[in-house]
Amino acid sequence: MRDTTPRKTPDGRYIIVDGRLWRASNPALSEERRQHLVNELMDARRAVRDAKGDPDKVKAARAKVHEAKVALGERGPVWWDDGAPDYNRKLVKNTPYGDGY
Repeated sequence: MRDTTPRKTPDGRYIIVDGRLWRASNPALSEERRQHLVNELMDARRAVRDAKGDPDKVKAARAKVHEAKVALGERGPVWWDDGAPDYNRKLVKNTPYGDGY
């Protein structure tokens, strides 16, 4: 059985999926809050799926996905405060993390 847990960068800011960096959830969130937001995200993703064919419903559902991802720290302002740039969605090989991967 293959481990499907994505690798994280040493600083925990990103997960690595298919050679690309994706911002990880804010580790400062309580487990309860994080789980609540993940549940909202999954509900919103199901709403996107179920809204196919209705552009207004798709748009509203995608807005909910975005809201949940911002609340998780995966989009919007970065959750770290040391001034480091955001490499979200960049190929890992084109970032300072590239040497280790």
